[in-house]
Amino acid sequence: MARALYIHWPFCLAKCPYCDFNSHVRETVDHAAWEATLLADLRHEAELAAGEPLGSIFFGGGTPSLMPPALVARLLAEAEQLWGFAPGIEITLEGNPSSVEAANYAALAAAGVNRASLGIQALDDQTLRFLGRLHDADEGLRALETAQRAFSRVSFDLIYARPGQTAEAWAAELQRALGFGTSHLSLYQLTIEPGTRFESMVRRGEFAPLDDDSCADLFSLTRQITAASGLPAYEISNHARLGDESRHNLTYWRYQDYVGIGPGAHGRRNGTATVRHKKPENWLNAVAANGHGIAESRVLGDNEQAAEAMLMGLRLREGIDLAAMSARFGLAETALLVPAKAELYQQQGLVWQNGAKAGVTEAGMPLLDALLGELVPAELVDA
Repeated sequence: MARALYIHWPFCLAKCPYCDFNSHVRETVDHAAWEATLLADLRHEAELAAGEPLGSIFFGGGTPSLMPPALVARLLAEAEQLWGFAPGIEITLEGNPSSVEAANYAALAAAGVNRASLGIQALDDQTLRFLGRLHDADEGLRALETAQRAFSRVSFDLIYARPGQTAEAWAAELQRALGFGTSHLSLYQLTIEPGTRFESMVRRGEFAPLDDDSCADLFSLTRQITAASGLPAYEISNHARLGDESRHNLTYWRYQDYVGIGPGAHGRRNGTATVRHKKPENWLNAVAANGHGIAESRVLGDNEQAAEAMLMGLRLREGIDLAAMSARFGLAETALLVPAKAELYQQQGLVWQNGAKAGVTEAGMPLLDALLGELVPAELVDA
């Protein structure tokens, strides 16, 4: 089985008001120091997680499209030397669709990146300003065209369920987005995350989030439109043509091993959870002192791993294989899913079961968070 590698680049030109990711704004970045430190963090993980070749690499952030292409190339060359690449490896880089970053796309493709994920977020200038984006709609679409020429696979993000957004407006925007011909879309409802500028604005009454019923209606509309256009949802917020699903993200959702390096990066290897120091300067200092940026490394018990696997796997349209999970974690199938709840919600059309496989139906997906709390046994989650 191939392994996945995540590389976190924490820097952005500005902090978006909805963002709770580990992103930071710095006036200058010492790229030589970052190259040396990322390589050291990478080598440490390779010593502990040797074996399987890499099936996917994902540069996330922050804004990885701000990375010098030479740095990306150096990291990819080192990763290939340390692990080897599986045939057809997927190498994704996230980016903002600015003209400055788009100018690097050809060089990033030459470095080995073969899939781009662009944070377009909206197709009109007014919404982009509300979301705190630095690009306008025309610039974003030009960057998308450049990306489609440079990379064999392109995805982009849109944020919907915005304040005051109607079903008619979202349907028109989504249909327009589908017309650009990418094989993958990530479509996220606007969520007011704790600690963000949007949370402060809502608390001060500067705007009101869309109500829950309208959000549910837009969610269902999104899945109807994308399915009809040949990009059905394969995960609660991700839509793709058959075969163009994000192989890297499927590694997370299928609860397979992945290595994470860089500030704040998480990893799962051989039953051990790792998390790196979050603040860039702390991570740099930790690698200098210890040869790695790990802040915490913890062995997970079978119950905790099973709970994580269930919570991740039920996000997927394909659901989970209870028999395979039972064998993997040494737990009875009835310990993985509350039988009475599964039967009740199956009768209500919210859950499906087919032999040892189970999942959440289209009707159940809008209620996923509530269903997870009912279906996954508390003794697993609280382990």
